[in-house]
Amino acid sequence: MTATYESARAIFANWNVDAEAALARLAQVAISIHSWQGDDVRGFEGLTAASGGGIQATGNFPGRARNPAELRADLDFAISQIPGRHRLNLHAFYMDTEDTPDRDEIEYKHFVPWVDWAKDSDIKLDFNPTFFAHPKADDNLTLSHPDAGIREFWIEHGRRTREIAAQMGQALGSPAINNIWVPDGSKDIPVDRMAARQRLEKALDTMLSEKFDQSRLIDAVESKLFGIGVEAMTVGSHEFYLGYAIRRKIALCLDMGHFHPTENIADKLSAVALSVPEILLHVSRPMRWDSDHVILLTDEILQMAQELVFTDLLERTHIGLDFFDATISRTAAWVVGVRNMQKALLRALLLPQKRLKSLEHNLDFTGRLVLTEELKDLPFSAVWNEFCARQNVPVGAQLMDSLAAYQSSVSGRDG
Repeated sequence: MTATYESARAIFANWNVDAEAALARLAQVAISIHSWQGDDVRGFEGLTAASGGGIQATGNFPGRARNPAELRADLDFAISQIPGRHRLNLHAFYMDTEDTPDRDEIEYKHFVPWVDWAKDSDIKLDFNPTFFAHPKADDNLTLSHPDAGIREFWIEHGRRTREIAAQMGQALGSPAINNIWVPDGSKDIPVDRMAARQRLEKALDTMLSEKFDQSRLIDAVESKLFGIGVEAMTVGSHEFYLGYAIRRKIALCLDMGHFHPTENIADKLSAVALSVPEILLHVSRPMRWDSDHVILLTDEILQMAQELVFTDLLERTHIGLDFFDATISRTAAWVVGVRNMQKALLRALLLPQKRLKSLEHNLDFTGRLVLTEELKDLPFSAVWNEFCARQNVPVGAQLMDSLAAYQSSVSGRDG
């Protein structure tokens, strides 16, 4: 415990904030780290197909993981630079097998190496069906496709991912979230939106018909405003999935890049929390659209974290990252992103919540403004550095040196 931290702890105590309690709470929050940053959303199937829904990593920075072993090595390094214990979020096309199953043929055995790695690393897993980058998704239609055969293919894929996720959850002693996002939509103005949404609803009902204990599996559905090739209409819009999650009593996924740029996820959390049992967050940084930039410690992230803490939603909210940038070191992207999410949560935990709420309840908006701004000068970084020190992870120049050294070791990877 450094003198700098002792001084910071005393300063926070003057505001009736317990820095030790904040550190203890932060240590309990697991962030789900997304596998697809490490390989530019390519997966390991070897299929060649359009990537429906506008999923595309830009850039060609050296060091992309080309196989599961390299991806796990990169993750091992990244996790070693991040304080706390976290999760890994896998897409279905990250199987690790010599077999070549199609999406409607995948089984748990194709992911056992990931489960073994997770056990050895004390990591929990989350999962996702992959409804893109496949010939049967080239129309930008999957579960809502007019062709019943294509719909059945994707229903079976989704059904199998739920089985796989449930087995992962059971093997690791923590429920795996299986999040459903489909790229379905229309490039130009459709004339029969209802038919497409009815097909999607029926397909989802079929896919989700098998019941699993929530100690093994948590189902979630994810909406989107638009994507490349689906500018005019997205079948799985926010309104569609909000209603569906409420009716089916499943988790709703809110992705920061899947709304209009002027919308604020922080404002949505308390609204949807009144109606859905659990929330899944995909934390990203959209620039004018769903560009999936690495998250920074911006006002949007800080407000979202404060909302989670102040509305007591951390227990009902699963936080995952969702960005992919191939113009920078992929391992550094993971490390910076997760640490920024943690920093945002720590800042929220270090705020005098009761005092701020009291000012607001008493309609003292001037006091609320003054206090909010004065709090920005508190020594948050000293508490963060203490958190990292206790977890034996680097900060500052040491972190930069560590990230650069690892990047140098993988820069020789081809294509």
